[in-house]
Amino acid sequence: MTANLSRRELLRYLAALGLPGAGGAALAARPERIIPWRNWSGGQACIPAARIAPDGEQAVADAVRAATGTLRAVGSSHSFSPLVPTEGTLLSLNNLTGMIGADSAALTSEFWGGTRMSDMGEPLQKAGLALSNMADIDYQTLAGAIATSTHGTGPRYGSYSTQVTGLRLVLANGDIVDCDRQHRPELFEMARASLGALGIVTRVRLQNRKAFRLRRKEWVQNTEELLDNLPQLIRDNDHFELNPLLHCDLSLASSLNETDDTHTIPKDMGGDTEKVRPLALVDTYLRDAPRAQATLLDFFARHIDFPEVVDDSFRVFANVRDVRFNEMEYEVPAEAGPACLREVLKTIREQNLHSYIPLEFRYVKGDDIPLSMFHNRDTCAISVHQYYELDYHNFFAQVEPIFWKYDGRPHWGKLHTLNANQLSRLYPRWKDFLEVRAAVDPAGKFLNGHLRSVLGVNC
Repeated sequence: MTANLSRRELLRYLAALGLPGAGGAALAARPERIIPWRNWSGGQACIPAARIAPDGEQAVADAVRAATGTLRAVGSSHSFSPLVPTEGTLLSLNNLTGMIGADSAALTSEFWGGTRMSDMGEPLQKAGLALSNMADIDYQTLAGAIATSTHGTGPRYGSYSTQVTGLRLVLANGDIVDCDRQHRPELFEMARASLGALGIVTRVRLQNRKAFRLRRKEWVQNTEELLDNLPQLIRDNDHFELNPLLHCDLSLASSLNETDDTHTIPKDMGGDTEKVRPLALVDTYLRDAPRAQATLLDFFARHIDFPEVVDDSFRVFANVRDVRFNEMEYEVPAEAGPACLREVLKTIREQNLHSYIPLEFRYVKGDDIPLSMFHNRDTCAISVHQYYELDYHNFFAQVEPIFWKYDGRPHWGKLHTLNANQLSRLYPRWKDFLEVRAAVDPAGKFLNGHLRSVLGVNC
């Protein structure tokens, strides 16, 4: 008997047989348009069943209420960990952006959750305000930066999450709720760093400060000299950062200090390509000749010119990062920072681990936010990077146990290998967070596979 198969039935039959390419062909045969998602580095990807961008707060609530599978919010896609990927629904807040209002006298403001950090400086300045501190880049959305406790540097400054005074959330059942220290305080304290596991953050109220200007200075110096002088460098500068070069003895040091100087010296808005290219060339040709590699890196580093910068704070804090990479970052107790960094650098050099992008070494003030990496302790943040076209697994696998040795907590938005069994021991209020999460999302609508693993939730 002859079987007359439709094209769709044939594709399903081939897919069932597991023939190469049949699954992709079957996906392509679906009538709805499939829009893949990929993060900034290309290290995370998924093909969600739907990608939506509601045009208002009520539309967000309606979409959340209607979703039957996993729903994850997506911001600027700059997280390196698998916080976003889902086969369910990706919800973007691209249509909920901008400043809602500001109170110059109270030094407060309110923004839509989908606002890029890069779009906050100018409206705040027009109101005579500024963010007290900013991260190394400003590509993130406000809601995304808060979800992962994204931070800048400076031992007197906390992460973005510490600047939050109130939030509006869309819960799993579609309810729109406001929370702060007076109204639903337990939900508020958990939602300030929640990995997107409690709901969709549509609005954020912030405590700001008066607009100010910054002077930025950068220089190259021996890493050990800088570490020996670290207490004074931290004490004498509002914001201080080290970027140790790999496979040699030098670091790029950077200080940012408030200034009353009205003369603007603008930052060169070029990216990192020209700075990183010499490092990549040395890596390509001298990676198997460590002494020659170190000598040439020394030469290049000492001949880089770093002009001084003076400008409005929001124009100085952030940098243009146009060299793509994958990143792992751990937060260790502040007092352990130098020892941990020394061991990381020693391991990279002795084992000749393959990477050439400099490390980051920064300080962050402790806070009281239950799932913040800075909970109950002042912290030193140490980041390692791998160029996006190179495999990062071996490099990160050699370095990560060093962070564990120093009681490190992984940055929620960066790559790591820990699950709930290890993570729960690092956070004193871990169970409190899980109880609030279960109360507002008992079915796990906002949990993808990664979150189920890191939170240890099986619902």
